[in-house]
Amino acid sequence: QEQLVESGGGLVQAGGSVTLTCAASRNMFRLNVMGWYRHGPEKQRELVATITPVGSKSYADSVKGRFTISRADAGDTMYLHMNNLKPEDTAVYYCNKYRANGGWGQGTQVTVSS
Repeated sequence: QEQLVESGGGLVQAGGSVTLTCAASRNMFRLNVMGWYRHGPEKQRELVATITPVGSKSYADSVKGRFTISRADAGDTMYLHMNNLKPEDTAVYYCNKYRANGGWGQGTQVTVSS
């Protein structure tokens, strides 16, 4: 069974930095394009970053230059390094396969205060 567990969120001041961690089922990152998503208040779920099995990355325009997606060299761990956070980044953040159809974890809340 596929498992996705997000962690690392919390309350941070605008301009601050947070790193989120995604622990996934074994081999998930080798077999799938992975993504970080967020679901903010009064907003639809948004794909913010992706990484392919060979390490190619992409970002939504809203986070480009501020967020970095990465994976551990070994193991099934993915990260989202978030810098220069803005209040509009406030959301529950999820990891999952790109274009996932279900299988969502609990997510981790990131709250950015002014």
